[in-house]
Amino acid sequence: MSNIAVLSVNHQLAPVEIREKVAFAQNELPSAISSLLAVQDIKACVIFSTCNRSEIYVSHSSKNIREVLIQYMATTHAIDQLSLEQYISFYESNEAIEHTCKVACGLESLVLGEPQIFGQLKEAYHFSKTQGALDKILEKLFQHVFKTAKKVRTDTNIGSSPISVAYCAVKLSEKIFTTLENLDHLQFQLPIVRLSSVKKYLQLSKIKQCY
Repeated sequence: MSNIAVLSVNHQLAPVEIREKVAFAQNELPSAISSLLAVQDIKACVIFSTCNRSEIYVSHSSKNIREVLIQYMATTHAIDQLSLEQYISFYESNEAIEHTCKVACGLESLVLGEPQIFGQLKEAYHFSKTQGALDKILEKLFQHVFKTAKKVRTDTNIGSSPISVAYCAVKLSEKIFTTLENLDHLQFQLPIVRLSSVKKYLQLSKIKQCY
């Protein structure tokens, strides 16, 4: 798998405002994938975008794939390439495989071991497949990644708790207010938390309204 590369902008290096700028909306993915496949030496690709990371997985035959992917990311999101450099994480060959496995297992997540990332990555893979954007190399990569992630969650306790950023936000609020049951409403100002995820956990605390 020597022709695999991953470009990542994630919470470890990039602040929220940068992550928002490089995010790919769902309705933008078909054109984004098509544009990436049109780049010389790009053979196949998967674009993965969540609140805390935007990542591009490719199989390629380029000698300067890092520069190619950075230029694509900067051009696609109308960001100065030099200013984007400091927020870039890049992986190639075995490091790319290891990184992708860690992402799928939740080891690279803002909340260690959070389970949602596995399903999100799988959705990104399936979407690229529907777009005809995969080749044998990426197919083999993601099948290996999903098999590894399932084994990790089966053989370890990493997925034993219902943890996520949304869950942690609600639990922290419970500590601050002692009990959420007597509050009529609660306002969250966390841009990285999806409101639907927060509401799911707030239902257990009997909050009437969530903003």
